[in-house]
Amino acid sequence: MTQISASPAPDAVSRHRFYEDALALLLGTSFVALGMAVYAQSTLLLGGIAGVTLLLSYVTRWEFGLMFFALNLPFYFLAWKRMGPGFTLRTASAVGLVTLFSRLSADWIGFSHLHPLYAAVIGGALSGVGLLMLFRHRTGLGGINILAFYLQERLGLRAGYVQLGIDLAILIAAAFVLPVDRLLLSVLGAVVMNLVLALNHRPGRYPGMS
Repeated sequence: MTQISASPAPDAVSRHRFYEDALALLLGTSFVALGMAVYAQSTLLLGGIAGVTLLLSYVTRWEFGLMFFALNLPFYFLAWKRMGPGFTLRTASAVGLVTLFSRLSADWIGFSHLHPLYAAVIGGALSGVGLLMLFRHRTGLGGINILAFYLQERLGLRAGYVQLGIDLAILIAAAFVLPVDRLLLSVLGAVVMNLVLALNHRPGRYPGMS
């Protein structure tokens, strides 16, 4: 009789090699940066801490970069204490790479025509795939990503659904910033991005560790 092997024990789960983590970091951040470039071209709003910081900058007139750094500090503390130094360092590297690739994308790509509906869908999908690659290698992208990843690992809540709820709240609060059509398209993009995560990053489905 053929025996069916049992699921591997937690200590038997294979770990990612260094080059696998590095490649996922480069490709994942590249996908996210490209998604952000598509969003920026179509004047769509991002979710997460970047969205919160943007809204606060409109209300308070404070400098965006300083607030973005300050708002991320509690999340990095949470990551270091609960997720470990490896996760925190990989996340900090991912944030730096997305920032770099976003600045370089202006010289690398250009759009002569980009339909806003297509931009919402493809931009959300690109960002979702990039985040999926990062999540599967125990890497976040700062802020809300850290919280969503932590809640999935500790409470079993799907990271995509957690982030979707938070992003929708941010987009609703941005109703005074964007025209209605761009706001609705931003919501659509958030749904697409987070569904990619929710449908492909369920707890226990992907056992690889970094």
